[in-house]
Amino acid sequence: MKETTNVFAEYCSTLSESDAAAVRDFFSEFNVYFKLSKKESRKFRSDFENALMAITRRGVSVHEALNRLSMSNLGGFYARPAVQWFPLDEAAKIYPFSMDHGRQQMFRLSIYFKEDVVPELLQMALTFTIKRFPSFATTLKKGFFWHYLDTVKKRFAVTEECDMPCQPIKVSMSGSGAFRLTYYKNRMSVEFFHVITDGTGGMVFIKAVASEYLRLLGVECPADATGDLYDVNETPHPEEFENAFVKIEKAKSGGGFVEKSALQLTGKPANHSPCRVLHLKMNSDKLREVARSQGATVTAYLLLQMFLACHASTDELSGDINIQVPVNMRKYYESRTLRNFSMFCGIRLPVDQMENREQMLREIATQLTEKAAKDKMHAMITSAVSIVGGIRLIPLFIKDPLVRLVYSFMNEKSYTSTLSNLGVISMPEPLAKHIDHMDFCLGAPAINRVACSAITFNNTTVFTICKMTSDPTFEEKIYKYFLEDGLEIEVEGSDHYAY
Repeated sequence: MKETTNVFAEYCSTLSESDAAAVRDFFSEFNVYFKLSKKESRKFRSDFENALMAITRRGVSVHEALNRLSMSNLGGFYARPAVQWFPLDEAAKIYPFSMDHGRQQMFRLSIYFKEDVVPELLQMALTFTIKRFPSFATTLKKGFFWHYLDTVKKRFAVTEECDMPCQPIKVSMSGSGAFRLTYYKNRMSVEFFHVITDGTGGMVFIKAVASEYLRLLGVECPADATGDLYDVNETPHPEEFENAFVKIEKAKSGGGFVEKSALQLTGKPANHSPCRVLHLKMNSDKLREVARSQGATVTAYLLLQMFLACHASTDELSGDINIQVPVNMRKYYESRTLRNFSMFCGIRLPVDQMENREQMLREIATQLTEKAAKDKMHAMITSAVSIVGGIRLIPLFIKDPLVRLVYSFMNEKSYTSTLSNLGVISMPEPLAKHIDHMDFCLGAPAINRVACSAITFNNTTVFTICKMTSDPTFEEKIYKYFLEDGLEIEVEGSDHYAY
């Protein structure tokens, strides 16, 4: 910290008298916006100093740099004590219990800029953005009946990536957040513990951080072009924090959870999870064309390839391969929530009936239509709300083993793998032209050997494979099947992570 201060003092000594005066005036307001410990406040001040130097190194005037870094972008977030707390939603309540037993439900969203990340400005972008998402500026705590999210006023640090994606977050540490933001070369990534949000909420957050980062770089985006992009200086709406599950009227009967066991791939689990992450990049127009030529949606087509690759990756001769597909409930129920609001369905095929691709594809499409239908999801939500309600008054220390028993039917033994497709993501054109592509990665499951995800941006679809076994069969087969269908695939992977 002292070294940074000395560097900044030397920087200020090179400024003109008017610029040096502007800098002094700028920092004279610092204590108005930060009512934190001296240690935390020093960190924030150092961030502002580093950002100011980073911007002016790019040929920007001091006055313009100070304008971009205006402390009004902080609002009163760090000037007020932390008083908010958030109960977990129905989907999130299970995650802390599974975490206690060696698992942590993580997912990761990444944006690849066309230039390398400027870490000093990414840090400021996060600092300016986090106030807009108070349910993300939280730490996980234990209550008497349930875990909950408690607001924490701290510096959420941006770090350079140094490990494989989706490593567990040490939420047991006092004040530890439930997400991390990292960078590596031109990649910015946010990894989320699923207790705070799902893929939809996570995408809203990372897009807001990216927009603020580009603003600090001087990229202008007219207000009428921002579309669904969140204004980080706007007051959050209460509906963004709601538990949307409990607002839905109960169905006449529940259901949808109970699944019999599915086959698991036979590769030996690796010592380090995930042991391999691969991104298969392809032209999204060509992908849609291939899927359409086979009478399928992109999701159904990707599922077909996964079933075929799973079949090649198991030595079992009988039983079912079951692939879990998350379903975004916002498409059925209008909601502004940024919390979890997704259910899931299982697409199941017998392993000994995977010879005819056309027949398989028809069955996949039928199951997707039927199992992800609104009435099926409504019944599943009813079951989830009822289960949680039935044990809500049991103390947490007693509830722990009971929850593991109650939720045992939801464990990974019911599924062979997962496919989560976030679909087509958009950004305003003035911002999108500075972004190359995005990717989306699911965290390592405890039992399943592979988890897959997909996302499309700027006409590039990235299909990501997260592996828990070094057996290469799955990825080699699915790559082969894509090529046989005429898709050109660019592969990036584990060696592109600083690991």
